[in-house]
Amino acid sequence: MSLVPGSVPAPVLGVDPGSRRTGWAVVRGRGARFELLDFGVVALDGRASLQARLLQIADRLEGLLQQYRPRVLAVEDLFVSRHPRAAVVLGHVRGAVLLTAARAGLATHAYPPALVKRAVVGRGRADKAQVARLVAALTGLSEPPPSDAADAVAVAITHLQAERAGM
Repeated sequence: MSLVPGSVPAPVLGVDPGSRRTGWAVVRGRGARFELLDFGVVALDGRASLQARLLQIADRLEGLLQQYRPRVLAVEDLFVSRHPRAAVVLGHVRGAVLLTAARAGLATHAYPPALVKRAVVGRGRADKAQVARLVAALTGLSEPPPSDAADAVAVAITHLQAERAGM
């Protein structure tokens, strides 16, 4: 990433896809530090149709892309559970996220959940509370963000660390 001296790098949009709660975070790397510009959760009505929920996620992400002009979107990879239907629905959500980024001409990078936890906490089996606490410490928040947003911050931080390492 080459920068004009004195310029501020464009941020990374991190996304933790979920069919009921999709977390998002806008993070900028500042040397060895991380600047959290904004974060939130798209809370979805589980009774709404899948199509309506996918549209709500895409609409919110489009707004974030316009507002923050990130240079890349980092997304958590699929986690295959014992529930095949849940994995398929999550795949649809992730597809909506990737399509939204592609329509905006934005590069995307996916990271497995265990790698995200290892990058932020230091171990791949960390629980959500540990991730949230470490995310707060890394970004200077006085208290941890909601877990879905914290996961999105962690995904963005993972991408920034991967960039620093030349990956």
